[in-house]
Amino acid sequence: MNLLFVHQNFPGQFKHLAPHFARAGHGVRALGIDGPGLPEIEMLRYKPGRSTSREAHPWAQEFETKVIRGEACAAAAAQLKAQGFVPEVIVANPGWGESLFLKDVWPRAKMLALIEFFYGARGLDFDFDPEFHREDLARSARLRAKNAHLLMALADMDWGICPTEFQKSTVPAEFHGKLSVVFDGIDTGVVRPDPGASITVDGRTLHAGDEVLTFINRNLEPYRGYHVFMRALPEILRRRPNATVLIVGGDGVSYGASAPEGKTWKQIFFDEVKDRIDTGRVLFLGRLPYAAYLGVLQVSACHVYLTYPFVLGWSCAEALAAGCLVVGSRTPPVEEAITHGRNGLLVDFFDAGALAATVSECLAEPGRFASLRARARTTALERYDLATVCLPRQVQLIERLGSE
Repeated sequence: MNLLFVHQNFPGQFKHLAPHFARAGHGVRALGIDGPGLPEIEMLRYKPGRSTSREAHPWAQEFETKVIRGEACAAAAAQLKAQGFVPEVIVANPGWGESLFLKDVWPRAKMLALIEFFYGARGLDFDFDPEFHREDLARSARLRAKNAHLLMALADMDWGICPTEFQKSTVPAEFHGKLSVVFDGIDTGVVRPDPGASITVDGRTLHAGDEVLTFINRNLEPYRGYHVFMRALPEILRRRPNATVLIVGGDGVSYGASAPEGKTWKQIFFDEVKDRIDTGRVLFLGRLPYAAYLGVLQVSACHVYLTYPFVLGWSCAEALAAGCLVVGSRTPPVEEAITHGRNGLLVDFFDAGALAATVSECLAEPGRFASLRARARTTALERYDLATVCLPRQVQLIERLGSE
């Protein structure tokens, strides 16, 4: 069977799935713009570009961007076709538009689409946080238009995968019959508790069992509750004078609006509290290599994961796999992964006071919560394990499509 994997930042979510089929002897190719690729898989890169200088309507700019990417990806696909490569199954993340026209290149190929999120102006991330939301027809219209290419992907796919039930629930109900819920997968043999773990940061060595509070996201921004976490820190550090706080994440924006010009969300909310905290106990580590990131999880005495009603971050599932005591936001993505009092603790997303009180309790009496940490690990093994749960289900879907 020939397989084509498509992701603008390849391998993306396909870093385990694509090599599985390559090692099994199938013909595997990949299309992408950026990303490191994979040594065992031939990857053709393409470069999107506009063919004219005319300006698109502001409400249509998002769709035009997707069409531009789709055009470039289709051109690269046509190169593969000219070389004689014909995939039985195309596995694509359509979120950036890459897969829009691939069925026009290979009409007989089956399409398996990774559907991460379907946008809505009410009841999801867009209007969740009153601090940053404003009623604006143009903003709402642009958001609605963001779904145009996703609707095309849903119509074109032969089957789809959503990582969580919550993410599936955002998709229009008429497509649910063609969607399976399968998480991307966590290598729980690598992401695991380590009672002997230690890390050295800023000249000090921290060990598993030390009073270490952790907060991790790709970027430090409101969508992932960075502002709420920072507002809870003065009270946490007041109550826990021996605690060290490790914050992992970049200065950019992954989701939502950019910070005001010349500023970053990281700095804005640090400046808001810096005069009320011992800044020497709050360490910003930036983005870390994966092994160092895992070390942070393994020394964590309490890990905070907050998010708008949006895509569940890998770091939440990895924190569970590492046996962290997770204090999460009572928002649908987190509630699907964490049951309060069973495998973690939940607080209202906006209640910095409740977050501070809960975290302080966790740091003060770690022994009380040992069972939650054990069940967190069990949750990861039962729901998110790559080798025994997620990869086999992904492979099964592809093999089924390839045999139809």
